[in-house]
Amino acid sequence: MNESADEHIILAHGGGGELTKQLLSERILPKLGNDLLNPLTDGAILGVSTDKICMTTDAYVVQPLEFPGGDIGCLAVCGTVNDLAVMGTRPVALSLALVIEEGLSFAVLDRIVNSIAAAAKEANVLIATGDTKVIERRKGDGLTITTAGIGELADGPALDAARIRAGDAVMITGRIAEHGLAVMSAREHLSFETELLSDVAPLHELIQGMIASGADIKFLRDPTRGGLAGVLADLAEDSGLSIEVDEATIPISPVAHHTAEMLGLDPLTVANEGKCVAVMPGDDAEKVLDACRRHPLGEHAAIIGHFTEATPPLVELVTRAGGRRMVTRPYGEELPRIC
Repeated sequence: MNESADEHIILAHGGGGELTKQLLSERILPKLGNDLLNPLTDGAILGVSTDKICMTTDAYVVQPLEFPGGDIGCLAVCGTVNDLAVMGTRPVALSLALVIEEGLSFAVLDRIVNSIAAAAKEANVLIATGDTKVIERRKGDGLTITTAGIGELADGPALDAARIRAGDAVMITGRIAEHGLAVMSAREHLSFETELLSDVAPLHELIQGMIASGADIKFLRDPTRGGLAGVLADLAEDSGLSIEVDEATIPISPVAHHTAEMLGLDPLTVANEGKCVAVMPGDDAEKVLDACRRHPLGEHAAIIGHFTEATPPLVELVTRAGGRRMVTRPYGEELPRIC
């Protein structure tokens, strides 16, 4: 069957001519347009109110493009917003580059661009500049997205793992493993009595609430690739301290727990896209926990462990059965193309 420009992306949409102009004017700008993006110049000039800004960048190659609870579009926006937020900054603007594979349907593209627009509105960020390319069929998994983001540094505690001391508490802001397992369930066409949804969400408001609690927050990070295990292993290495984690306190839904068991995966190593790991003095833990639970994205927040002076620095999980096991960062990537 011949693909037509009426239903699918064709190579000519990336050629810089009339079809490119049509693609942008009919399908991109009506949904993402603003005063910075609409002129379609080679860049955007931003006004910032601080002498310190934070910049981040990321690329998204998830398969399938749409999965329970989200899609590559909202994932790209939220992932970049969250990378800014855990640096203690207020996200301001993003760039967005779409690399579209010839043959992608306009219906899918429209849904994803709508999702980008909705996520950007929720995160209160502008898509300030961008680019669109079209590549040959079967070379790009339908669509890949690259984003970069800029945020203004907010007043608050200095976020630095070097400040961590023995006795400090470790918190996770919600249930783990939902994103990676939701993507995997869609990829493998698995179904459950209770639908497993990705946790993809912008964390900037939740994190600002945590910071506003007045607690001395020393570290923030979103546990994406490598999951909770990867972040904890990094923390032990960077701080030179050990971490003792109570397995019974780690929040995980029954469907995520059983899905991980069925797939032979350790949920500690599975990616999350709407959760944050935080470290603060033990005396401040309840204050931060209360701030988290006041926000819808933090209702399942929990204190899961604390730092100790045990050497060598490692992460030790106290299991529900009372045993102990080492937690290490995964050697590779158990679930490819999940973010």
